[in-house]
Amino acid sequence: MAREGEGGRGRDRDREERDSEFVDRLVHINRVAKVVKGGRRFGFAALVVVGDQKGRVGYGHGKAREVPEAIRKATESAKRGLIRVPLREGRTLHHDVNGRHGAGRVVLRAAPAGTGIIAGGPMRAVFETLGMHDVVAKSQGSSNPYNMVRATFDALQREDSPRAVAARRSLKVSTLQARRQGGEAEAGADS
Repeated sequence: MAREGEGGRGRDRDREERDSEFVDRLVHINRVAKVVKGGRRFGFAALVVVGDQKGRVGYGHGKAREVPEAIRKATESAKRGLIRVPLREGRTLHHDVNGRHGAGRVVLRAAPAGTGIIAGGPMRAVFETLGMHDVVAKSQGSSNPYNMVRATFDALQREDSPRAVAARRSLKVSTLQARRQGGEAEAGADS
């Protein structure tokens, strides 16, 4: 019987270790009011971004009467919806990409080493939790944090690695990258 109890505690410890590998960033808290017979009832909505700083990231939304509970719900929601993003050299994007959600539009561009994260508030939180070190991003359109985060995730989901492109086109990665470098040399010769 004692062993069963120890196994239960072990599971909780494993869950805590798995959760501790994630970094969470609070992006936005919104206070909302519900008008009832006796006056107003206030609640809070939280937007949280969670990532492991190794290429996985997710966002979540939570609502509750208290701020800590809303943040906890949002964090759990974010962990359920993680996506993997391919990174070049573990620091930047493979190619430039656009994303949109509603009226929010974002442009993400790969950047050379040492550039840093050049991005606005909600997008910066996504890149920091993702583990990206060099990127230039521009938000065009809505400045609503929800739309900006969703548009950023739309762009990140469109990101492809050379390995995925090569597999889709039945080529070797080396052939694909040789063509890319050959194309850059021809473009340099034309100008």
